[in-house]
Amino acid sequence: MFAEQEVRASDGLRLYYRKYAGDPQRTAVLCLPGLTRNSRDFEALAPHISSVSRRSVVALDLRGRGHSASDPEWRNYRPEIYVRDVLTVLDAAGLQRVIVIGTSLGGIVGMLLASLHRARTAGLVLNDIGPVLEFAGMARIASSAGTARSVTTWAEAAADARAANAEVYPDFTDADWMTFARRVYREDSPGRIIRDVDPNVGRAVREPAGVPTGAVPDFWGAFDALKGLPLLCLRGELSDLLSATTVARMAEHHVGMKSIEIPRRGHAPTLDEPESRTAIDAFIERL
Repeated sequence: MFAEQEVRASDGLRLYYRKYAGDPQRTAVLCLPGLTRNSRDFEALAPHISSVSRRSVVALDLRGRGHSASDPEWRNYRPEIYVRDVLTVLDAAGLQRVIVIGTSLGGIVGMLLASLHRARTAGLVLNDIGPVLEFAGMARIASSAGTARSVTTWAEAAADARAANAEVYPDFTDADWMTFARRVYREDSPGRIIRDVDPNVGRAVREPAGVPTGAVPDFWGAFDALKGLPLLCLRGELSDLLSATTVARMAEHHVGMKSIEIPRRGHAPTLDEPESRTAIDAFIERL
């Protein structure tokens, strides 16, 4: 079980997180979701870590996602603001140092957190993300973020999730797609089910302030600042956002980084796969 917590960000916005209990003497784990996702992505992984590794786990809804409030200024949906929010949550949860597990955008936030606030970070798991983002994946994500239609039944939500992500999870069963839908959609009102994200999150990706049109972000500076920090990189075998070439370059820049490719997964692995669990468990225990 988990405790539901809320805290006010430095600008007053309400932030929500789940906290799973663990041994306070052990370094806790912080789970950060992808661009349009939320803390429910970790609803299976977090209790697993809490039970097996006896560590506290915090899973955060970034602003504009899940139970965290939407930001009236859409330009605040950017990584440096998310890092600030993470520090607020860590302080509220009484966590001085954490192992970060970040999926996609969550991994970028984790890289920036560790590069700017090394004392708060004991290790970093990058789930299908690195310092270089492939243009094809960027274009796909930018074109679809925040644009999902509302539906009237959970069966429709699962069908839409399948239509949009079939190539990412080619072996998902009907039950898997329903689980996926329950994680990324919410019932807004009777008979109206919507994606659980502020549509302006997509706008912030399509219209990033101060970034030339068509430019691909480069996070090598943040990544190279992680020297000496334990790292694990998971890549989906079918990923269109993180290439195998980039993972190889990451290993050259960061000697000692562990990496694993998750079969039959695109961007991004759910972290419920046996291969993902085994790699994460081993990485955490080494710390």
